[in-house]
Amino acid sequence: MASDEDSPRTFVPVPPEERPRRTRSTVRVLLIDDRDRILLFADSDPGVPGARWWITPGGGIDPGESERIAAVRELEEETGLRVTEADLLGPTMRRTVVHGYSDVVIDQDDVFYACWVPAFEVSTAGHTEEELLTMAEHRWWTREELAATDEEIWPAVLLDLWKDADVRRDAAASDPADGGWVEESSVPA
Repeated sequence: MASDEDSPRTFVPVPPEERPRRTRSTVRVLLIDDRDRILLFADSDPGVPGARWWITPGGGIDPGESERIAAVRELEEETGLRVTEADLLGPTMRRTVVHGYSDVVIDQDDVFYACWVPAFEVSTAGHTEEELLTMAEHRWWTREELAATDEEIWPAVLLDLWKDADVRRDAAASDPADGGWVEESSVPA
């Protein structure tokens, strides 16, 4: 018989009206390799068994950080790849999103950048304890695979955002797209 230490962590969903609400600003990166593939992480909600969706690398902007510095830091932490602020294109889109999870609701201001890199092996050595728990998989996706998948992708407009980033890369910089307000939740907010 396995001990409690050997069993996976389990979470009990918090009733919707009791979930705390947090606000944060984040930076997300469309990381595109020279094989025209984009890197996504499979994320999950431990309080909702079987819930899974794919997200771009990125995370919270720390106090005192610029968006670009946060993007550079997050890419290194989540992928092991070091880029410079000058390697980033953007911002390509800004949006407000609410994420409802089994234990919290997060109101989030997202900003997206794009970065083209040589193909590389992803290292998750810099993942936090929470990321190691919830982001158990990563994958490079082609446009065709994204267009054909039944998997949930956040943001849902990722293919359009990728296409727009390609246009922006080849043209003069323009204002970021307005992604509006969206909800992406494993447990509705």
